Amino acid sequence: AGAETVKRAVELDLASRFQESLVCYQEGIDLLLQVVKATKDQAKKHCYRKKISEYMTRAEDIKKHIEKEKQDGKYHKQIRIEENATGFCYEKLFQEYLTEIVSEVWVEDPYIRHAHQLYNFLRFCEMLVKGPCKVKTIHLLTSYDEGIGRSQQVSGLEEIQQSLRSYGVTLNIAFSSSIHDREIRFNNGWMIKIGRGLDYFKKPQGRFSIGYCDFDLRPCHETTVDIFHTNHTKKM
Repeated sequence: AGAETVKRAVELDLASRFQESLVCYQEGIDLLLQVVKATKDQAKKHCYRKKISEYMTRAEDIKKHIEKEKQDGKYHKQIRIEENATGFCYEKLFQEYLTEIVSEVWVEDPYIRHAHQLYNFLRFCEMLVKGPCKVKTIHLLTSYDEGIGRSQQVSGLEEIQQSLRSYGVTLNIAFSSSIHDREIRFNNGWMIKIGRGLDYFKKPQGRFSIGYCDFDLRPCHETTVDIFHTNHTKKM
């Protein structure tokens, strides 16, 4: 298993898919270290250790390369969510980038309108409140519901705003009729663009079906997630 994982790491490395390659290198190295512990043949141990040392050196080089890309504002990682895929709750997508220094978040999403979309945004806010970060301000830019649901949209957002206030978080809400982009930015430099915005989950089969409460078990619509790092996070 270790050899196969490292082989996959090398393939990804050659394809310049460095973030995925780094993960495979790390997993493969851990597996090979377990093999070394269980091997009694000293010659084999020496061989394994030599290869592990080479892989560790390459993994460190990739880490430095990724860090330089972040500093240069050139980092880009893409995740493809397949139709009906599960395991893509908000924590899965965002938690890695919500470091302790995150205090301000920008959300641009034209479709925080209907009830289920308001719940999506609420769940996103809950994740921020629970996370290791110390978020103090959330900026939401969305568009007005053009139908009879506008009053529900506004009252729902105001309720979320009031609830966040009790947790020491300020929610600034702005509306635009021309917004099209969907992106989420953190003030530590991370930017996440999701093709469908926060609304990439499918409607549950019923109120008492698996996946209704736990979004990690909820089937998704097909979409693409692009993750960037920039030292210049723009303001609204």
